[in-house]
Amino acid sequence: MQLPTTPRERLVVALDVETGVEALALVDRLAGTVGMFKVGKQLFTAEGPSLVREIVARGERVFLDLKYHDIPATVAKACVEATRLGASIVNVHASGGRQMLTECVRAVDEVCAAEHLERPLLLAVTVLTSMDDANLEETGVSATAAEQVIRLARLARDCGLDGVVASPLEIGLIRQNVASEPFAILTPGIRPAGGEKGDQKRVMTPAEAVAAGATYLVVGRPITAAADSKGAAERIAGEMEAAFGPASA
Repeated sequence: MQLPTTPRERLVVALDVETGVEALALVDRLAGTVGMFKVGKQLFTAEGPSLVREIVARGERVFLDLKYHDIPATVAKACVEATRLGASIVNVHASGGRQMLTECVRAVDEVCAAEHLERPLLLAVTVLTSMDDANLEETGVSATAAEQVIRLARLARDCGLDGVVASPLEIGLIRQNVASEPFAILTPGIRPAGGEKGDQKRVMTPAEAVAAGATYLVVGRPITAAADSKGAAERIAGEMEAAFGPASA
């Protein structure tokens, strides 16, 4: 899968809704306005793989946000099935370790070659945007959130993954200390200027995240809960475009 070039292609809408009916209504409403749709644990648990297939069948791209974390063989097999579903981005937890990460890359590369499938981007989750230094310390991690993100991003890079999931506040650090483009950084915790943080602790506006070097921006409630979701998506894409400049439109 090629990395995005336009602001619209970089915008990922989180389908954090309860039913497939709601999700597909949003997909139909936002088709052509955004680049990808995120299917996470809630929606996938409620509706299963068939919903991913349905979104892909409509010509849209899916970020399958299941954050796999288990023994290497189990996670590798899950990534293979996600690839067969047609997901464009699949993520795993970097904290699963080197063997798990390298096994995922190997398994996905093999199935794509054998079955002539489009290879998804494999991204490693670093530190969740809901966590800060104090939360990490509670789990036995003595490093700061920024330090842990850099450590895990380097591990992901060294294991051959295509990029990471990280908070907006660590984008610049990753670009400076780990990798420049085409190493992808997918960034949740995006809130339009003046928007509420919700349960995210490390957030940034779309323009700030793009300027810092984000590849993909995940936006949920500011779009999906808006009275005019398409208009909200267009405004956010406009904020991103302003950060890129006219040449990127």
